[in-house]
Amino acid sequence: MKTANKTVTATKLVKDALEKAKHFEEYNIFTFINEEGALKKAAEIDEKIAKGEKVGKLAGVPYALKDNYLSPEGETTASAHILEGFTSPITATCVEKLEAEGAIMIGRTNLDAFAHGSSTENSYYGPTLNAYDKERVAGGSSGGSAVAVALDIVEFATGSDTGGSIRQPASFNGVYGLKPTYGAVSRYGVVAMASSTDCMGFFTKTPEDMDLLMSIATGQDPKDMTSLPDFYEKSEVKKVKKIGVIKDFDNDSVNIEIRDALKKKTEDLKKKGYEIVELDMPTLKYALAAYYIIVPAEVASNLSRHDGVRYGFRSENSKNLESLYENTRDEGFMPENKRRIMIGNFVLSSGFYDAYFLKAAKARTLIVKEYEDAFNKCDFILTPVSPNYAFKLGEKVNDPIAMYLEDLMSVSLNLAGVPGLAVPVGKTKSGLPIGLQLVGPRRSDKALIEFAKELK
Repeated sequence: MKTANKTVTATKLVKDALEKAKHFEEYNIFTFINEEGALKKAAEIDEKIAKGEKVGKLAGVPYALKDNYLSPEGETTASAHILEGFTSPITATCVEKLEAEGAIMIGRTNLDAFAHGSSTENSYYGPTLNAYDKERVAGGSSGGSAVAVALDIVEFATGSDTGGSIRQPASFNGVYGLKPTYGAVSRYGVVAMASSTDCMGFFTKTPEDMDLLMSIATGQDPKDMTSLPDFYEKSEVKKVKKIGVIKDFDNDSVNIEIRDALKKKTEDLKKKGYEIVELDMPTLKYALAAYYIIVPAEVASNLSRHDGVRYGFRSENSKNLESLYENTRDEGFMPENKRRIMIGNFVLSSGFYDAYFLKAAKARTLIVKEYEDAFNKCDFILTPVSPNYAFKLGEKVNDPIAMYLEDLMSVSLNLAGVPGLAVPVGKTKSGLPIGLQLVGPRRSDKALIEFAKELK
């Protein structure tokens, strides 16, 4: 990662990034450009370097911030109309850690509103375009962040992954994307989607950069009771011998070019001396159904705080408090937000909790157990990230089921709390990126990143 020094100034690095951001404006990557603030921080770092003072591991490195991370610069909108005008009084723990090491945020990136989506088409600000084909989606929900790294605007970008929202856009745009072990990186100061599956992670160009970022961002946070003690640097990186391949994912629902890429990678690994283990994981077929019961239930709870009273957008067409709530939410939420709120409230309602939510929670327990059993047979698992490569803009936006099926291979990791790393492995015949995901047991994040170097 290129950091500032006496030869290359932080100001130069930031100016170059800002120039690229403007050059690629048509891709609709950013919801806010932090030009003034970024240049001010760069000047401060340059002054420290000139005086011979200590600077951080990320001194002067420009980065892009997914617009659901809170920080005082600009409005934190989560690309939702209902949060327009909201300026955060606090800073996310992850942001504090990055900027304490000298990283400089040049802008906030576009996402599906409240991170609800798999294409960044659900953003109030319109879709972000794929880095390789402007007629295709960037993936979601962290599409803006993935494209910012893929187009080399920034060295890295933050993302959040609730069911594939880092790994899928990373795969669609040919970059690395990590969903860490649940709790590895603090969730404090990030707009909540589903609290039991939300994970904070990163997009980078190399596994080495990912390793550096994780060494900075991990660790227990007293402001987040779900955060884990810092295991990352203490992790023992054991020799990897066995790689699992899930038989249940090798079928016609997966694009043939993605299946061929997986087959080629497993053959390459065999030649390098790794044993390939076929895994039978039948419970994973219930993961998508369980996910789209559990997550909407948590979404409905988390979004109930947005009412137009305390912050953000407020409807002007209201005569009393009840109509203020109704109109603000009607005008402020995107259709996908409303869909998930309705599903969530339904599965939590009296008479349906046992029929839906409780069964989904039981299925989740079985999925956790199935991953535990799988990792008794192999060290890591290698699977597709998504059944398809980047699809055309508008192709699935009016078909929620087709859009949800894009998460078929990613959601089970969030339900189980295990880490997953999207790794670029090649391109389709038409030149679009193909990514695969490495999956490891809980707290194996460092070993996973180290092993990714074998897949280069």
